[in-house]
Amino acid sequence: MTHLVPAATDLAALRRRVSLLAEDRPAVYRMINPVGQVIYVGKSKKLRTRLLTYFRASFPYDKAARILTAAADIRWDYQPSDFAAHLSELRHIKSHRPLYNVRMNRSRSWVLIKVSGGPAPKLYVGNAPSPGDVMHYGPFPSPTRVRDAVRTLNDLLGLRDCVLNMPIAYPEQGDLFGGERRACCIRYELNTCSGPCGALVSEIEYRRKVRAAVDFLEGRSIKPLDQIVTEMDAASEENEFELATLWRTRFDSIEWLFAAVNRARAAIDSLSFVYTEPGAYGDEMSYVIDRARVRAAAPAPRTPIEQEAFKALVIEHSGRASSAGPIPADDVDETLLLLSWFRNHPGAIRRTIPFERWLAPEPQQEPSPC
Repeated sequence: MTHLVPAATDLAALRRRVSLLAEDRPAVYRMINPVGQVIYVGKSKKLRTRLLTYFRASFPYDKAARILTAAADIRWDYQPSDFAAHLSELRHIKSHRPLYNVRMNRSRSWVLIKVSGGPAPKLYVGNAPSPGDVMHYGPFPSPTRVRDAVRTLNDLLGLRDCVLNMPIAYPEQGDLFGGERRACCIRYELNTCSGPCGALVSEIEYRRKVRAAVDFLEGRSIKPLDQIVTEMDAASEENEFELATLWRTRFDSIEWLFAAVNRARAAIDSLSFVYTEPGAYGDEMSYVIDRARVRAAAPAPRTPIEQEAFKALVIEHSGRASSAGPIPADDVDETLLLLSWFRNHPGAIRRTIPFERWLAPEPQQEPSPC
């Protein structure tokens, strides 16, 4: 099939340069358009082999061909290992936000529970971090089950699930709205939303409900579960067995969510150590990883002086992240990357050393007898 080539791009020359200069080793590469903008960032264990596949792609059907025909240059940086390439690729994408990198190639099998900011915060599910004052919890597998559990939690606490930019009116703001209440959605009639859009709940009361949800997501409270148990027992005592069964279904959903929240937090907490990754050419790197985020990196220390210098990095960068609270939005993608890396490379965990062992004092040697 014929390749359509922009006049500004000499693909033959570009291919020749790749063939002559690129090596088959781990690297991160960047496609640059004619005005110098990075339009795509990629990584490969074997750079030369990967780049040459772009020149065999068919335009316009293959994404690789569309990227190449929009590029005027290809630049790359070799990396010591595949892990380093993954990490560098992620940071380049966050820095340049290239046009052809969609959602940072994030897997859709994981989702996050988010709590928005604004006058009436909203609890919802998404698979990409949001900017601003949104709080993120997770990540969680089983997107459908997470959405069902969040819907149950919203219904239980009376939290809104309408669009983020829905106008909000609290009763204490009555003078601003002429004292007239707006109509609410059916959820208010079903007693599953407290109606912050219609001035039917005070701001203090609504934020108390949001705080109950946040305390639940952070493992500080099980009040939603207690509430369900109370309602379930009351229905049983009144011989309303269908209602009791409904409450039991809700209990199962919220109990699963509580366990999932704790598993997610434990998984992140467990990724706190020094990790050493062998290099493709013997250039080993050691990484200080604290709660699934790379905080510092340096060539693997070999001599006593290098070990002391690396120990200073461990002291400086370990134990800084709190195990409670949401994941900072800027950390979400790297957290997902590290969780995925150690899940897909189980042997990598054998190359880790806990911070405690790195920071333990050296044992004193017994003096030799005279």
